[in-house]
Amino acid sequence: MATTTPSEGILSDSMAAERDELIGLLKQAYWMELETVMSYLANSINPDGVRAQEIKESLEEDIQEELGHAQQFGARIKELYGVVPGSLEFSAEQSYLQPAEHQTDVVHVIKGVIAAETGAIEHYNRIIEFCDDKDLVTQDMMIAILRDEEGHRRLFEGFLREYEAEGLA
Repeated sequence: MATTTPSEGILSDSMAAERDELIGLLKQAYWMELETVMSYLANSINPDGVRAQEIKESLEEDIQEELGHAQQFGARIKELYGVVPGSLEFSAEQSYLQPAEHQTDVVHVIKGVIAAETGAIEHYNRIIEFCDDKDLVTQDMMIAILRDEEGHRRLFEGFLREYEAEGLA
């Protein structure tokens, strides 16, 4: 039975190019999670109204989970001999999660969360596919995180359906 050592697998010198590409994908995932934390924080505070409360509470819970994902990505980047980036490398992309023009526009927040989770799901599936036959450790981590993101999206899709059924979306 063969064992994987640093001379084999994703940590080997022969896989340096693949490892560098994977580190790039993980850095993108890291930034996606941190930007989501910032956006969810704002959207867990800004909305007004009775109907906003459940959305705000859900986002408050998600903040800690998304931060945990960023920490996992950072740890894996380091394990792969990469360097976790500092804030000067950050570039915001989540225009859809910016605070709504009217703080009672909860549907804007719901649709923004769905867009963020969909983007994460697409990117994480790309990483999972990239890791096939290259890095089962990262792939396993990504599958677990993907499950969390799918659960978040499903929850907010349910919120949106409720608003649509009531003619509010």
